[in-house]
Amino acid sequence: MTARTDHSAAKATRTLISVDAMGGDEGPAAVVAGCSLSADLNKDISFILHGDEAQLAPLLARRKDLDGRCEIRHVPDVVTMDDKPSQVVRTGKETSMWSAIESVRSGEASVAVSCGNTGALMALSMIRLRKLPGVNRPAIAVLYPSANPQGFNVMLDVGADIRADADDLLRFALMGTSYARNGLDLPRPRVGLLNVGTEEHKGRSELKDAYDLIRDAHEDAGFEFVGFVEGGDISGDSVDVIVTDGFTGNVAIKTGEGTANLIGERLREAFKYSPLSRLASLLAYTSLMRLQRKIDPRRVNGGVFLGLNGTVVKSHGSADATGVSAAIKLAAQLAESKFNDKLAARVAATLPSGEASA
Repeated sequence: MTARTDHSAAKATRTLISVDAMGGDEGPAAVVAGCSLSADLNKDISFILHGDEAQLAPLLARRKDLDGRCEIRHVPDVVTMDDKPSQVVRTGKETSMWSAIESVRSGEASVAVSCGNTGALMALSMIRLRKLPGVNRPAIAVLYPSANPQGFNVMLDVGADIRADADDLLRFALMGTSYARNGLDLPRPRVGLLNVGTEEHKGRSELKDAYDLIRDAHEDAGFEFVGFVEGGDISGDSVDVIVTDGFTGNVAIKTGEGTANLIGERLREAFKYSPLSRLASLLAYTSLMRLQRKIDPRRVNGGVFLGLNGTVVKSHGSADATGVSAAIKLAAQLAESKFNDKLAARVAATLPSGEASA
């Protein structure tokens, strides 16, 4: 282990972020570069980098802005994208992912960030951090670009579990409300339940049951329930929080990412079509760059695991330095706002007294 920061001093002045430095397609170089970008933007954060010291030490040596703000926690193994979650849970104690989560479990770090295998990360997080009282299934929440003034909507679940019954969907609404308050500064978020139509008679039975539960809870929980919403509302301005099961949510965000990539490719083809179109692209350059920034998925890279005794941010597996930096920025924001404590209190407030103390 190579110590490069004094935690006794750092904890008093900085938010300590635990980073799985070996997860992700781009390797540790992208992760360290993302930490460097984040350190330049936020002087109040420091890092524990979990991974192979032989690879990480030379990368850190070239990042002078991380001097005194990083510690390498050496572990020899890595969770690959092909590893099965059950295998990682049984044999993954020497991996960078396990080590990163363990720092949150022990209270050493405020939040963990990983670009690694989503299934393995969720399985380890559930085993090591445990679920909050009253939460049957944790959820992954993401910020989805939208037409709302804040620029994003919260959507959950997007892949933690393909199943969700009515009570789970109610918990997702409560957790999404807390995330919208703390992540988007919305005092009374508008919550919608994703369905195949907005009419109350449509949809599966668990959606109809969830509709009643969420409607009955919205006043005490401090959110506005707009009822059923459709796929077109995910990026619209009629709702701030979209609640759904992990199967539907994951398909929705992957479809959105694919559509955005297709539009980008078609625009590039169109502007290369002729000399006049290339000239038009030069004249429209400023507007095109503004559009690219608005829809760039790297700017909102980071799915938050909600419903656990600790905060974990899942960065996209193919994230570059910009994407990793965005995930770290989100992690720091949530840690500094004591988000998980507020979320736990929000969920506990809706439980019967016996269940809340269980």
